[in-house]
Amino acid sequence: MKCDLDSRLVVGVSTRTLFDLTFENNIFEQQGLEAYCQYQIEHEEEILKPGPGFTLVKALLAINDLPGEKERVEVVIMSHNNADTSVRFFRSIAYYGLHITRAVFSGGSPLTPYLSAFKTDLFLSANEEDVQQAVDSGIAAGIICVDGQCRYDADSSIGQIRIAFDGDAVLFSDESEEIYKREGLEAFEENERKKAASPLGEGPFARFLKTIAALQKEFSGNEVPIRTALVTSRCAPAHERVVRTLRAWNVRIDESFFLGGISKRDILAAFGAHIFFDDQEIHTGKAAEVVTAARVPIRRKAG
Repeated sequence: MKCDLDSRLVVGVSTRTLFDLTFENNIFEQQGLEAYCQYQIEHEEEILKPGPGFTLVKALLAINDLPGEKERVEVVIMSHNNADTSVRFFRSIAYYGLHITRAVFSGGSPLTPYLSAFKTDLFLSANEEDVQQAVDSGIAAGIICVDGQCRYDADSSIGQIRIAFDGDAVLFSDESEEIYKREGLEAFEENERKKAASPLGEGPFARFLKTIAALQKEFSGNEVPIRTALVTSRCAPAHERVVRTLRAWNVRIDESFFLGGISKRDILAAFGAHIFFDDQEIHTGKAAEVVTAARVPIRRKAG
């Protein structure tokens, strides 16, 4: 059956994002790929437990049940495993009633070409190299935190998906952040004050945010299935450039938090984020105690 992915929000997820593979991953790290694959084959009848991205994936797929003539979301499994291991994964997918029918099992080959081929808007994985390559290729991607204290329940339901983003180096380019790191807070704020009317450059998640914004416009009022938030360490006067940048992009952020160095953890819990994207491990690590979090790897300029 023909499927047009251009009109859908396409989310690629690794098996470790969707399911809890802590035990199996330890086998892989300690005994190697062959032992890992053999274990999966021997335990094909055992249903996997939900992983850090399970609830988000379940909620995204539920958007397809909302009124409309087309499916709006496509979730694709993206894995380095071979097809032998797929039986257990798809048995678990069927058990939980997730409508996921498409997958890539690359047998160890790089995943990035297939992310592009599937027109992926967002990629979530626990593999830093895969995520870095995806970001380098212009695809919004995050390293999902698999060691956080947040727990995942297969029976939990989401009335409205809540996605939170950091600003600099995630939604926006890291140009201003680099000034802060080189010259300090005073120079950063002076730069943002002078350039308040100049939109910031696009970061790795700008296109993804615009895709969500377009999807939001298909709904009205309380029917909008996704709510977004900007959770940034910026504060006044550096906030104005952010506001004007989003205006220039014609993008609506539903809630904005200019924290000025205050911890993001409690704000994210209060917002009820189902996933939070940040480029700094210090923020994603703390956030993962209360919400699902993913780090966006950024290649910093030398010097």
